[in-house]
Amino acid sequence: MSKVIISCAITGSIHTPTMSPHLPWTPDQIAEQAVGAAKAGAAILHLHARNPQTGSPAGDPKTYRLFVPRIKERCDAVVNVTTGGGLGMTVADRLAAALDLKPEMCSLNMGSMNFGIFPLAARYKEWKFDWEKPYLEGTDDFIFRNTFRDVESILRQLGAHGTRFEFECYDVGHLYNLAHFLERGLVKPPLFVQTIFGILGGIGTDPDNLMFMRRTADRLFGKDYIWSILGAGRHQMSLVTMGAIMGGNVRVGLEDSLYLGKGKLATSNAEQVSKIRTILEALSLDIATPGEARQMLGLKGLANVGF
Repeated sequence: MSKVIISCAITGSIHTPTMSPHLPWTPDQIAEQAVGAAKAGAAILHLHARNPQTGSPAGDPKTYRLFVPRIKERCDAVVNVTTGGGLGMTVADRLAAALDLKPEMCSLNMGSMNFGIFPLAARYKEWKFDWEKPYLEGTDDFIFRNTFRDVESILRQLGAHGTRFEFECYDVGHLYNLAHFLERGLVKPPLFVQTIFGILGGIGTDPDNLMFMRRTADRLFGKDYIWSILGAGRHQMSLVTMGAIMGGNVRVGLEDSLYLGKGKLATSNAEQVSKIRTILEALSLDIATPGEARQMLGLKGLANVGF
């Protein structure tokens, strides 16, 4: 059995500073937590940027450069830069940092979708920043845009720099979209397929759905893909563990869930990585190093990035 790649999503566009005092949003915090996650066993670090003053999602390359080079200096983990960005960003906004940094890997969402995080707004009565509540509430009328033209443009622009992709599939139709691009020769194996469960607007967290997504990916891609699992919220550890038992790789991190267990906030990304590593090793599964992950995924290497 291949070794398990642990990805860690350090900070994303879903949660806001009010939701957890442990969510990193300053450059120092993001860099520190990313390095900590790598030391705990994460081979891949999935990165978003945030405004250093307010914690709101940011897409400009200057903000990324406040922490990405520091991560490279302190660890050899694969840096995976988002092209999903933050809610309301244009595709150009979402792509700017990736084009500037030329990382080994970027995330790429494989279809447009309703992306509903508005139920989170009802859980909090007071907010640290004025942007947080309307940002969340506005997603009841928000479509996360990823048209075929958008996806093709991102593939061509980033592919020219040798960047490969974490293909984020929030529903079964996204797998078929990826198969379309594979048939056209716009993506090359091995495909790193991240199946995502538990986002309102995407496929749910039922174990049957995980097995269905795996069977569908097997049928569409055969031996041409490497499977990974992301469970949102309270389903994080249970779903990724199930997926790992089925031969998949795993993603954890404070982008996907703020909690370590029921009612207990995770104090860091490293804490989540350590927990899933303990579970996997207890199941006699070996953890991939960054070098092994690079070999498995066919990445261009740290020497060939733009930072």
